[in-house]
Amino acid sequence: QVQVVESGGGLVQPGGSLRLSCAASGTIFTASVMGWYRQAPGKGRELVASVQRGGTTNYTDSVKGRFTLSRDNARNAVSLQMNSLTPEDTAVYYCNVRAVDMRDPAFRVRDYWGRGTQVTVSS
Repeated sequence: QVQVVESGGGLVQPGGSLRLSCAASGTIFTASVMGWYRQAPGKGRELVASVQRGGTTNYTDSVKGRFTLSRDNARNAVSLQMNSLTPEDTAVYYCNVRAVDMRDPAFRVRDYWGRGTQVTVSS
């Protein structure tokens, strides 16, 4: 069984900061990619940031320079530091883990998701 557990999120004023954390556990190897997606009301889910096992990061344009993603391969964990938040960052944020389940004899790469954590930026 694979679990993806998120923490962080909440309500913050514009210009403020929040930190989201995520850890995957269970029968998976070191994740090939970990990252965060978000979904605002009435919109589709979009990639916010991702990091590969080797450390290469990718950010959507709207968060570049404000968000920083860090990863701990040993713990299959990832954190997203979000600074200079704006109301446009308001969304449910989902942790994504792309990994292979040790129990799968075909060693297929699968996406595992957390339940989501609400981030609200409002005065």
